[in-house]
Amino acid sequence: MNRNLPLLSVSEVSKHNTKKDAWVTLYHRKIYNVSDFIDGHPGGSDLILPYLGKDITEIMADTVSHEHSESAYEMLDDEMLVGYVATPMEEKELLNNKNKTPVEVKIEDGDFAMDEFHENLPALHKLQIQTDYEADVKKHKFLDLNKALIPQVLFGNFTKEFYLDQVHRPRHYGKGSAPLFGNFLEPLSLTPWWVVPTCWLLPNFYIFYVGFVNQDKIIALSFWVLGLFVWTLIEYCLHRFLFHLDHYLPDHPIFLTLHFTLHGVHHYLPMDGYRLVLPPTLFLILMYPFYRLVFSVFPFYMACSGFAGGTLGYIMYDCTHYFLHHTNLPQYFQDLKTYHLEHHYKNYEMGFGVTSKFWDVIFGTEITDTFEKRN
Repeated sequence: MNRNLPLLSVSEVSKHNTKKDAWVTLYHRKIYNVSDFIDGHPGGSDLILPYLGKDITEIMADTVSHEHSESAYEMLDDEMLVGYVATPMEEKELLNNKNKTPVEVKIEDGDFAMDEFHENLPALHKLQIQTDYEADVKKHKFLDLNKALIPQVLFGNFTKEFYLDQVHRPRHYGKGSAPLFGNFLEPLSLTPWWVVPTCWLLPNFYIFYVGFVNQDKIIALSFWVLGLFVWTLIEYCLHRFLFHLDHYLPDHPIFLTLHFTLHGVHHYLPMDGYRLVLPPTLFLILMYPFYRLVFSVFPFYMACSGFAGGTLGYIMYDCTHYFLHHTNLPQYFQDLKTYHLEHHYKNYEMGFGVTSKFWDVIFGTEITDTFEKRN
């Protein structure tokens, strides 16, 4: 049975913090009205009162304070569920809702484990359910999202097989971006999507202009289109053979850490909006060999045109990648969005195209309805 429940902001939930009007949240997502349950709580009302208007995920899992059975969670869902906490994106929609029309989200009964592979792509709102950090560490013995992730990978003594299985099981931090380094390097790992066009569009247009005005216009445009096309192949190859080197990785903590830094963290936290595009420094490192190759093979102005096409392809790719994870899109891009999310939630060894499925079809890596269960 499905139910439609209201979508509410965190600030709205926090207002319901009295004994007669008592709301709490679980996993920073589900909202429960526990007003009629406070006095009947087996552990006493004193355990509930400090959490009114707040999240109870940690205290519910705390066996020292008061052990909760599975039936306690079922009772919350069956008898007290009144709404859903809006994600940051959904909250923006609420704030911009000038006509004050009801905003609802469909909640399907039954549990959803984000850290499992799924035969069917989960509903988009479920991809924002915050991971229960403590329960996740106890269950999987992998990474603690409350602590810096890079040191945990480097010094965790994980086998390659265990690491690859775990890093491709998606989690959701739910409070912004999980700490990667936990020190002064942290800001370097966070890149808003708009940094990419801001940094690279003007240099890209300049390189295109140099190539366009200094040679035949047909030749310039032909090499520019060629560069765009070649980028789609580079995009596919980088994603498949570098970012998903996976099983060819040496079984050593340093290589596992490099893998995690380059792409593993994105599969581990696929909805983290600040680790969806390449930081400028990493882009320069990855692009330099292609720059040297293009300008050594072709005459200078032809190389300018081709390189401008290729780098524009990259800019479009990174922006598209962000939008596929975080934006409502027209139908063509909506289909791409579904396809890319299937790469994360159904089969990470297929579906390497981001801006199109073209090279997946050519090389036989297209995700189809056939699903190999990975659990």
